[in-house]
Amino acid sequence: MSTERAGGTRVSSMRASSMRVVAVIPARAGSKGIPGKNLRPVAGRSLVRRAVESALRAHLVDAVVVSTDGDAIAAEAVAAGARIVRRPAALADDGASSESALLHALDELAAVGDTPEVLLFVQATSPFIDPADLDAAVERILDDHADSVFAATPSHAFLWRTDPDGRAVAVNHDAATRPRRQDRAPEYRETGALYAMRVEGFRQHRHRFFGRVEIVPVDPAGAIDIDDELDLALADALAPRLDRTARNASTAREEHEATTTNGAP
Repeated sequence: MSTERAGGTRVSSMRASSMRVVAVIPARAGSKGIPGKNLRPVAGRSLVRRAVESALRAHLVDAVVVSTDGDAIAAEAVAAGARIVRRPAALADDGASSESALLHALDELAAVGDTPEVLLFVQATSPFIDPADLDAAVERILDDHADSVFAATPSHAFLWRTDPDGRAVAVNHDAATRPRRQDRAPEYRETGALYAMRVEGFRQHRHRFFGRVEIVPVDPAGAIDIDDELDLALADALAPRLDRTARNASTAREEHEATTTNGAP
């Protein structure tokens, strides 16, 4: 079922329903780096389908919405089990921010009676999102530990920059001291895969980092962000192992939860 709104915007929905946590996946049709990127396959599944399916497997997510201006993306997302928010052209060009698409999606959901407490921003360009990481991020907000949570992978890299004269300058370490990896506290690299936000705060601040911000550490092995053809080739090569590991982890998680709920036999 679709609800037509002023200006031709549509929200697809079976019916207006109450939800606490919504996952929104922005997936516009235009892409300069990789044409049709969101529909490109990794191990036989498109990037947008992978994102939708990961979000649907998260236990704390009540609904998955894809914000798009593309008919083919919309069809693929619906086939994967998502609802659709039709994004206007003004929010689908190269200059449009992710925040603008997210705020638009929240407005469209509110128009059909859905006012979630937590927004989970999921990026289709990250093909190996673990549903357990999505739940971990959402749980930090639902439990009132954080207002904004994002995925990052630990790093012990020695970072450098160059000054205006071209000289190398140490950024996160003393160049005269080279401590062992195990003696250095990790720093964290933002992966871009997922962000969880309290909706009220996001609407107020209109950006993804506000209030108390926390990190959900994720496995570096799957922390790939698709920007070019080489990234796609790497993801495709890693998919058999990473997808198998994800399936095994999901099965183990479900068995553990069933045992915890029902009691050991």
